[in-house]
Amino acid sequence: MAAAAKSKAQKIIDENGVVVFSKSYCPYCKATKSLLSEKGAKFYVEELDLVDDGAALQDALEEITGQRSVPNIFISQKHIGGNSDLQAKKSQLDGLLKSAGAV
Repeated sequence: MAAAAKSKAQKIIDENGVVVFSKSYCPYCKATKSLLSEKGAKFYVEELDLVDDGAALQDALEEITGQRSVPNIFISQKHIGGNSDLQAKKSQLDGLLKSAGAV
């Protein structure tokens, strides 16, 4: 199961310019999605609390990134971190999103 979750997580990351692994009730996730929406970004969201393999995906993400918490954000296949990391990059965000083909 772990290998399947890891390859699924990696596939999502590889196939999307901007990815947010999120939980639907998480306020930090909402802040991340709201900032990306304000920027007009196209992004892929995987709500880990709403998919059957969410816990396995979260374990896989911890293995891939060393980060267990959500949101777990990737831009151009690079791990950005969580919401505070994204907010800290606000000034560079337009450029990052553009290079990811998300705007």
